[in-house]
Amino acid sequence: MGETQKLKPAARVSGKRQDVWTIINEAAAASPNQPIVNMGQGFFGYNPPKFIIDAAKDALDRVDANQYSPTKGRPRLRKAIADAYSPFWGRQLNPETEVTITTGANEGMLSAFMAFIEPGDEVIVFEPFFDQYISNIEMPGGKIVYVPLHPPASGATKTSSAAEWSIDFDELERAISPRTKMIVINTPHNPVGKVFSKEELQKIADLCVKHQIIILSDEVYDRLFYVPFTRISTLSPEVEKLTLTVGSAGKNFYATGWRVGWLIGNPELLQHVSAAHTRICYSSVSPLQEASAVGFEEADKYGFWDEAIKEMRGKVDRLNEVFDELNLPYSDPEGGYFVLVNMAKVKLPEDYPFPPHVASRPRDFKLAWFLIQELGVAAIPPTEFYTDANAHLAEDYIRFAVCKTDEVLEEAKERLRGLKKYIQE
Repeated sequence: MGETQKLKPAARVSGKRQDVWTIINEAAAASPNQPIVNMGQGFFGYNPPKFIIDAAKDALDRVDANQYSPTKGRPRLRKAIADAYSPFWGRQLNPETEVTITTGANEGMLSAFMAFIEPGDEVIVFEPFFDQYISNIEMPGGKIVYVPLHPPASGATKTSSAAEWSIDFDELERAISPRTKMIVINTPHNPVGKVFSKEELQKIADLCVKHQIIILSDEVYDRLFYVPFTRISTLSPEVEKLTLTVGSAGKNFYATGWRVGWLIGNPELLQHVSAAHTRICYSSVSPLQEASAVGFEEADKYGFWDEAIKEMRGKVDRLNEVFDELNLPYSDPEGGYFVLVNMAKVKLPEDYPFPPHVASRPRDFKLAWFLIQELGVAAIPPTEFYTDANAHLAEDYIRFAVCKTDEVLEEAKERLRGLKKYIQE
């Protein structure tokens, strides 16, 4: 028995419940409807622009770009980010002390938690959340305190703006305790598509200044916004002192496999994030840092940022045409590339043979399984991004990723029309 105990995994990795990515991807692989139209995970169905791909190829020919980068990131990329973001901050950012490069935004956030969270420290997270936050906070022993975003009351009956997912600020204030060390915000938000308004951010910031809480602002979709976008760090010097802003070349340049991310923030905070990053993975991929630097240096010349917004909003509108046609209400995103569709009107056959690992989960898992098996469309059930207590808020919603080619979007629409016969008004 003693020997067997030694082989037992740590609690932090031994959760028994299958995660959503495994369930959906395995179901899609085994579905009779092949090939599946995958609107699930947020990976792009097309390449980064040519000028960025060419920069990556060029970097591979350089000896220095194939060796270790400095742990804080390659100087050229830190300068390119500092120069690109300084106009938003209204001052020149210092690339030496206010920018650090990480292995994707996810590792950057893990480094931030490792830098500040001790066992028992509390971190406030809004539901729905990006699932990686949870394990990243638990790794250093943090305790998560959840505050839900409340969906619009009419979400099941009419299409509404993602802005209508709201924070109950009394609820947020009650969640703060003497142990609260950090709060995580995500704007533009995945999966809701909400861009937090300046007023909402100011209220959050005021609480954080009052209680001296570090703000980790996940802004990986910061170049894809369809309404005015405020960065919480820019609200005031007091707020900036408490804020770490997270960014992602993967999201910015359609290259999620590159794993190049960064944090911008107050040097007093950022130095500790850099120290944690050094211990986690030392440095990040060198040639792709160089290519990302070129991406920032040349984006304006190619009109890339404006084109990215126009193109992605076009994809959102293209997919949403089918939900308008089916009279299925959705949460119209203000940013990012996800659409949450409310499928309360979709009546699943009562005797449908759901496997036990799907039957035991909320209704959105059954909807997602049904879409794969019957229509050949893969999408994500959002209750995966909730605690069990609040899963009921999202069990009628399904998340679709629109960052696909127009041909794929049209094929998805054609297949989704197959829902007509299951819709009950």
